[in-house]
Amino acid sequence: MLKIWGRTNSINVQKVLWCCAELDLPFERIDAGMAFGVNNTPEYKAMNPNALVPVINDDGFILWESHAIVRYLARKHGNGGLSPADPQDYADADRWMDWASTFAAGLRNAFWGLIRTPAEKRDARAIEAGVASKTSAVVTMPSALPCVRWRYSERYSTRGLSKRSAVSSGNTPS
Repeated sequence: MLKIWGRTNSINVQKVLWCCAELDLPFERIDAGMAFGVNNTPEYKAMNPNALVPVINDDGFILWESHAIVRYLARKHGNGGLSPADPQDYADADRWMDWASTFAAGLRNAFWGLIRTPAEKRDARAIEAGVASKTSAVVTMPSALPCVRWRYSERYSTRGLSKRSAVSSGNTPS
């Protein structure tokens, strides 16, 4: 059975869990990261030298990095659905998945500063810079959306999983 290491409040783990839900894949999730620890143990670092979540073990195949995991699971279990069969459609889905990472990176300072940092320790300049760095992406994204159609299938592709995770609050399966 597929094993997933990671905590449910990690956006990167949420992408993988959502992918599993879309593909109707059974899995065992093991709490890891932040308050759960585990990711700094020698055993975990042998699976992922970066000591980050998520990590999967799929019948002995170890993989880390959320987008790599989503792409792998989609290709293995959802070819033509979550993983578009047409190379151009697949590339388009990849583009949006990569855009989601770029978009989310700029918001990291704002998120950590506002949500995970006590008020007395917040760095207002870093928070403002994080928000400002991605304001143009939020403003320009709607102009790119008319050319994006659900041409891959009636379900999300990997493009939708990553974009929704980056832009939304992430109401995903746990």
